[in-house]
Amino acid sequence: MKEDKTGNKVHLKYSGKLMRHWYWCILLPLFLIGLTAAVLYVDTLAGAIVGGFTVVVLLTVLLLDLYYRPRVLIELVDFANQYHNVEHEMLKGSVLPQGLLQTDGRVLWMNDRLAELAGKEGSGHKNITALFPQFDLSCLSPKEEGGNAEITHNGRTYNVCIRRISLDEMLKELPGVEAAEEGNSVVEVYFFDITEINALKKENFEQKPIVGLLYMDNYDEAADSVEDVRRSMLEALIDRKITKYVSAMGGLIKKLEKDKYLLVMNQKGLAGMEEDRFSVLEDVKTVNIGNSISMTISIGIGLNHPDYTQNYEAARGAMEMALARGGDQVVVKDHEKLTFFGGKTQRAERNTRVRARVKAQALRELINTKERIIVMGHKITDIDSLGASVGVCRAAREAGKPAHIVLGEVNSSIRPWVETLRSGDAREEKLFLTHEQAVEMTNQNTVVVVVVDTNRPKMVECEELLYLTRTIVVLDHHRQGSEQIENASLSYLEPSASSACEMIAEILQYYDESIKLKPIEADCIYAGIIVDTNNFVAKTGMRTFEAAAFLRRNGADMTRVRKYFRNDMDTYKARAEAVRHAEAFMGCYAISVCPSEGIESPTVVGAQAANELLNIIGVKASFVLTEFNQKIYISARAIDEVNVQIIMERLGGGGHMNIAGAQLDNATIEEARTRLKEVLTQMTKEGAI
Repeated sequence: MKEDKTGNKVHLKYSGKLMRHWYWCILLPLFLIGLTAAVLYVDTLAGAIVGGFTVVVLLTVLLLDLYYRPRVLIELVDFANQYHNVEHEMLKGSVLPQGLLQTDGRVLWMNDRLAELAGKEGSGHKNITALFPQFDLSCLSPKEEGGNAEITHNGRTYNVCIRRISLDEMLKELPGVEAAEEGNSVVEVYFFDITEINALKKENFEQKPIVGLLYMDNYDEAADSVEDVRRSMLEALIDRKITKYVSAMGGLIKKLEKDKYLLVMNQKGLAGMEEDRFSVLEDVKTVNIGNSISMTISIGIGLNHPDYTQNYEAARGAMEMALARGGDQVVVKDHEKLTFFGGKTQRAERNTRVRARVKAQALRELINTKERIIVMGHKITDIDSLGASVGVCRAAREAGKPAHIVLGEVNSSIRPWVETLRSGDAREEKLFLTHEQAVEMTNQNTVVVVVVDTNRPKMVECEELLYLTRTIVVLDHHRQGSEQIENASLSYLEPSASSACEMIAEILQYYDESIKLKPIEADCIYAGIIVDTNNFVAKTGMRTFEAAAFLRRNGADMTRVRKYFRNDMDTYKARAEAVRHAEAFMGCYAISVCPSEGIESPTVVGAQAANELLNIIGVKASFVLTEFNQKIYISARAIDEVNVQIIMERLGGGGHMNIAGAQLDNATIEEARTRLKEVLTQMTKEGAI
């Protein structure tokens, strides 16, 4: 029994493990009583002695219990009270800031360290957001069992550990208290200062090794355009600009050959280069000591691999990508992720045809080793894709190999050509195949699959064919993107070519001197060049006219080709409507929508409208949106001031510097227009266009 603060008697008794401890004090005397009875049965005197001893033990135990029981209980209560105070003081004085919140953010309790961190005394019952404005109350949602949040306060960063504590079980044990509803809880929060940890993480990240390669794209051409005595000066000036730029970013550069460099830097240096969007690309072009051709460079960078060797291999892959896309750009390869910078200028046309001759001979050797050739272009086949396919089939048939073109849905732009080709020489095997027929005919060992006018697997007419054969040939004039056809036996990508038909015309000249095209085949290839060059206006070089001359010698006729290009009245009106309703965005970008209702091939009409919009003064690039087959197709065109390819890549598309496109799924015309404008605005701010 103990008195409380009011003087009332408080009755205490043993319970739990302490009560079980005292049971042994009772069991022992009972054992002695049994022992006494047994001894009495054997011997009376001995039993009396043992009985006396038992009585003494019983009285001793009873007296001890009566004397020590209240004192022990009082000591236990005092200890518990002192322990509670110590525990409370430990929590309040803990060096770890912690507190207890209601689910709405109201502070129920906080220790001294958290109150000091908040900078306010008596902060109880205030909302946590009043003390820490960056705290997100959504973290306290009843749906969340706990988690972590990161906030910044007074220049330091804290990781807030959040743990939900249910009160339902506690309330059930309290007599006279009943919860109004289930789900009652409070939230316990701990603040961990991670400022130094973040600083170390940042420092560690910035020191990660990065390896890069820098190549001069047109060293020989630029050197040949200047006097012999000034060549060394040109090389020295270029070398100085490159070295100064890399050194300013904390990197190391080592010259490997006259036009090749090795770069070693850290992540911090790369971040600085990315921030100024690799200004060295433009600085190098400003070097002019009488050279008529400006020097351009390409950079390939590999990062986030375990060691320098793997980063170097990634840099090599990035450099191959940069050169395949035409040079004058930077490609950063982070595992499978590719990031592109630059690429604003047109790749200079190569005067030499050595590469075309080598590729023609390689193609001939591959064709001779297989029994059958299957050619396919991209989805929604256009005349450039069809013309290039026709040229490859002629090459295969000249070698005595059966050749076929995989064709899906025939649109209005190629229907006249397809019908004429189908009605050609009946002595030759069927030219066009459906997807099913091509799949059935293709196998691993006997078929060469030739892909023309695209290098992206998802864009080909029948992607399944790429996995059914070991021999794949890719012939394309578009810049290579992050997605590419893997394991091609022969890949010929020439971004400086005007069209795939121009490339095929060059290959045919070196494939076999005695090759002879049919007039319809020459017309088809010639038409592909005309469409992609917009009647020899855009992206036309010396080799373009040479290819056209070769086709004219083989029977191509401009009058026949022009008749094939004529449109019906509805198509012409749709194109005129797209031009009439064009919007001038940012004063230099023409954006319009091409009507698709009642038009068989609205995407072709949209491309034609985009070409027409370039004839307007002040228009640097045109974009025509067309809704077709539940997708939004964007046709992008430019003359020379804007690279529309990198714009379309931001929207998941690609193409060529002056001709590109993209497809948007699950979007309306207005949503696509808004996304296009956002990309144009963002890239303009970044200086990417």
